[in-house]
Amino acid sequence: MNKKDLSETDICDRFITPALHQAGWLKEHILREHSFTAGRIIVRGRMVTRGRARRADYVLLYQHVPIAVIEAKDNSHALGDGMQQALAYADSLQTPFVFASNGDGFVFHDRTGQGEQLESTLTLQAFPSPETLWHNYCHWKGLTPEQERVALQPFFDGGSKKDPRYYQINAIQIAVEAIARGQKRILLVMATGTGKTFVAFQIIWRLWKSKQKKRILFLADRNVLINQTMVNDFRPFGPAMAKLSTASKTIERADGSLETIATAINSQRRVDSSYEVYLGLYQALTGPEERQKLYKEFSPGFFDLIVVDECHRGSAAEDSAWREILEYFADATQIGLTATPKETKYVSNINYFGEPLYTYSLKQGIRDGFLAPYKVIRVHLDVDVQGYRPKRGEVDDRGYEIDDRIYNQKDFDRTLVIDERTSRVAKWISNYLRASGDRFQKTIVFCVDTEHAQLMRQALINENQDLVKANSHYVMRITGNDEEGMKDIDNFIDPMVAYPVIVTTSRLLSTGVDAQTCRLIVLDREVGSMTEFKQIVGRGTRVHADSEKYYFTLVDFRKATNHFADPDFDGEPVQIYEPGEDDSPLPPDVPNPPDREDSQDPIDEEGEDTTVGELDDDPFPPVPPGEKNRKYYIKGKAVSVLTERVEYLDENGKLVTESLRDYSRKTVREQYASLDAFLRRWRGEERKQSIIDELAAEGLLLEPLQEEVGKDLDPFDLICHIAFDQPPLTRRERAARVRKDVFSLYGPQARAVLEALLEKYQDEGVVGDLDNVKILEIPPFTTLGTAFELIQGFGSRAGFQKAVHDLQDCLYSEAA
Repeated sequence: MNKKDLSETDICDRFITPALHQAGWLKEHILREHSFTAGRIIVRGRMVTRGRARRADYVLLYQHVPIAVIEAKDNSHALGDGMQQALAYADSLQTPFVFASNGDGFVFHDRTGQGEQLESTLTLQAFPSPETLWHNYCHWKGLTPEQERVALQPFFDGGSKKDPRYYQINAIQIAVEAIARGQKRILLVMATGTGKTFVAFQIIWRLWKSKQKKRILFLADRNVLINQTMVNDFRPFGPAMAKLSTASKTIERADGSLETIATAINSQRRVDSSYEVYLGLYQALTGPEERQKLYKEFSPGFFDLIVVDECHRGSAAEDSAWREILEYFADATQIGLTATPKETKYVSNINYFGEPLYTYSLKQGIRDGFLAPYKVIRVHLDVDVQGYRPKRGEVDDRGYEIDDRIYNQKDFDRTLVIDERTSRVAKWISNYLRASGDRFQKTIVFCVDTEHAQLMRQALINENQDLVKANSHYVMRITGNDEEGMKDIDNFIDPMVAYPVIVTTSRLLSTGVDAQTCRLIVLDREVGSMTEFKQIVGRGTRVHADSEKYYFTLVDFRKATNHFADPDFDGEPVQIYEPGEDDSPLPPDVPNPPDREDSQDPIDEEGEDTTVGELDDDPFPPVPPGEKNRKYYIKGKAVSVLTERVEYLDENGKLVTESLRDYSRKTVREQYASLDAFLRRWRGEERKQSIIDELAAEGLLLEPLQEEVGKDLDPFDLICHIAFDQPPLTRRERAARVRKDVFSLYGPQARAVLEALLEKYQDEGVVGDLDNVKILEIPPFTTLGTAFELIQGFGSRAGFQKAVHDLQDCLYSEAA
């Protein structure tokens, strides 16, 4: 057989893979057709699909470390035609050695720059061995033999089938190698929902098993983070691990089993120093008084590794009480983990930890399909836009005279409470849930302060009386000063627990809460901090396939989403919607065109080990009685919705402002520059469905487009009409043309089969897989005879398939 007639798969099987085996690469170290992303989640209206996953033809591992990528092409291509594609994969996978091949040899690109040339040509027999590439890798990284041993320490797998994603492998490997080389301060920036805790565990595990680090401290500021970490990701540490707490607690693991957390502090607040891995809360280890500084029970050199979770919080500030813990253990290697590094005039993560060693952003996570994209609904209330000015001498509901000035959106619920405004927001949220068809989608409503959260809770209860009567936990306030609400945090984030459904809060749930099934986030307060805004968005970005949660909706009443215009924001929404008073709260399927200093983040504390006072997540504490700037309370002021708006996010992370029709037209024309180009492909492709699948992978979904056009068109006519302005034929019109041309060639039984196929096309618009003989095993074909009998009417299987292809050709023979 002529080599140029072989497929790409044949080239791989006959030439490239044997060359790798000959060079010493074992089967288990060759990842063939390796998909390393999930495929971008594409949202159009209520339709959701996935784009293509990025897939490398070969990824080569030295033990478990990815070090090379190979892109293969068939032999009709030049030897190096796949190199640019391979370099793009290598950039994502952080692999230094890159190859392209068409089966004749290899083009080798050395990203380390150690050779005389960046690119060179190799014969099939000259492919480098694993040892050669690993030696060059270590030389490039500057790893000594001892450091190399640490770099090759295996991941923990435990048979759980939870393989690290490519970006997690990158973060883990880069951190482990840096620490092996002696780097003392490391910052990893990874978007919320991308598995920072799993990355932390794998880093700690590999350093611990290799004896590089023997005593480790994991610091967080939320009990729920510590507890869930101990029974889930960190569980393999077993008896070597304990929590720096006096209160033992039994909690539920992800699989539903119960587990008691080991503690390392006795009732006299003495620390058991026999453990190797400690987990603790910042606020449990320190305080303003010397007796509260529990961390001093350890010697300054006790820990040799400290991992700081959510290090954008108080640990970054130089005068923070929490920072003193890090400085006390200054000789330890310290790793900061954050989704949002904080850089302000007063606080700097980078000043302390250094530039991020690795970054995986929200935009990357959405583009790769590991994070859920989102729509934004911007709601503008008339009182917010126009402001509120009291009449001369007007008093509020409590009898206080209201200061005469114009009150605007920043004042509402902070210095002036309009009960009808709260009710209107609650009504809008409730109407949205009703219109969505799912009133049980987990919802977080962010309020100005704890009092506002309570008033919003009451308003939501009154709007949803039927469901609240069925279960009083349908709406709950979860704030630091609400003991009953705090008990329900675990229930809210547990995908298996139905209640609570709607929670109101101020800042408590803005960070660190893994709400996998949260589908609706409502902002009814300003968010001045970009750090906090990213954290709030992160509450909804987790994909939860079991509940079919692939995107979420962010509703903004306070212009907080103006942060999208900030160059520091890196993950725009897929849609923004601004409805009016009489408009549906649900975004339409067709998208329309579209400062203050950071406040101190709150601390979540369950009550145990409290050393820094009672928690209150209210950023605006109440004014003492008798002071002038009190809150005013107004009833009876009518409030209405002025506008709403929706926009989508395209594949490049930019807001789509054109209509669905315009977007579809652009998508098709990016693939096919002219009508002739599309017709050539359509007529030459035996399996028409593959063309539709390719367009769907680029974000073109035909179903919502069909609804907009409102005609009974098949995919071919729909595409030609939308993209190339061709006059369309309905499916019935196309079917009528075929009967007189094709049917005369066959006998009665074959004509009956073709008639049934044509009816299926006419009724359902099916254009793909009509030539699959399995179609003859379903009604109405089963009423005509067995599949074998029906095929005999065409002489053979090949005859049946030829007849179907002729039928399809005839369907589109008169296309322009």
